[in-house]
Amino acid sequence: MPSVLQNFVVFEGLDGAGTTTQMQLLAEYCDQRDRPCRATFEPTDKPIGRLVRSVLRKQIVTTPLCLAMLYAADREDHLNNPVNGLMRDLEEGKLVICDRYLYSSLAYQSVDSNFETIRSLNAFPSPQYLFFIDTPVEECLRRIKGRGDQEELFERHEFLEKVKENYERIFEALSEEVTLVRLDGLLPKEEIARKIQELLF
Repeated sequence: MPSVLQNFVVFEGLDGAGTTTQMQLLAEYCDQRDRPCRATFEPTDKPIGRLVRSVLRKQIVTTPLCLAMLYAADREDHLNNPVNGLMRDLEEGKLVICDRYLYSSLAYQSVDSNFETIRSLNAFPSPQYLFFIDTPVEECLRRIKGRGDQEELFERHEFLEKVKENYERIFEALSEEVTLVRLDGLLPKEEIARKIQELLF
């Protein structure tokens, strides 16, 4: 398997940064231009991903390392499932747009677990493009609260500050083959989307 997957686009950022919105807007833009694409997200909505979400919603209690392993198992299946894995779409030439990927595991799971341990669980290929939506922690928490959803496991100020530090650590060691683009998460969502479109098209 190649170390960098061409036509693979990943959105990263803190909870509330706007990654899901940008994934959806890019997919809509691809549809308008008749560019074959697949929009997806992690954790997935498949059995292992649903188990991860149960932990995040505090419906199931487990250890931080076990949660990291579940994330990695979900990612392995997401990429390589013989029926609906992302590798098949990439091989067919589709643009695969993913809301979160291994960088989320490194940033979030290594707050409570050893960084090298988490990295060893996530020896997956890199995306061609990595868009980091850089949004202040205070703004992320304001948006999360505004949704009215139940607070998830990682949606705390101190925790998210550590996650942000971990993202910076990850980006310092990023492969030169990966195109990292930082986007100001305080810009209007349409302006952020336009910057992404200009780069990819």
